[in-house]
Amino acid sequence: MSKQDTHFFNVFSVVIGLLVVVMLSIFALARHLGATQQMAPLKGDPLVVQDVQARTALPVRVAVAGQDNSALVIAPVAATATASFAMAVPTTGDEVYEQACKACHGLGIAGAPKAGDSAAWGPRRSKGMPTLYDHAIKGFTGSDGVMPPKGGRTDLSDDLIKASLDHMLAM
Repeated sequence: MSKQDTHFFNVFSVVIGLLVVVMLSIFALARHLGATQQMAPLKGDPLVVQDVQARTALPVRVAVAGQDNSALVIAPVAATATASFAMAVPTTGDEVYEQACKACHGLGIAGAPKAGDSAAWGPRRSKGMPTLYDHAIKGFTGSDGVMPPKGGRTDLSDDLIKASLDHMLAM
């Protein structure tokens, strides 16, 4: 190894070492600022504390065989403040489209044919409605993109998914 190579290696090692020290310093500063500036006010806010307790509370009551379970009452779990942000379960194809399908089919994301674009839907339609329904319900991976099962809303019935597909094709 020549003298120039040794000098370069030494300088390079020092630069890398300094970059590691700077990175660790920035990380430590960010952790300190986050703990003192962000978390402290949140821990003292009674609404935040109440919300965290509501979200982390045990949602079940356990009946144990062989013990007196007469004190256990079947009662619905109380709704929390965050439950008001939950979307209502759709009941029509139009509502399913707005809540689940529009995210991709409204903009053509991930190869999804846009709703109302007959040129994009043509090759898919030519395979027949049973195939389209099957792909919408079970999911499909093709050369143009990916369709997750039920558009990611596996809680919806097959009939609602079919109705949403009919709605998109009618647009």
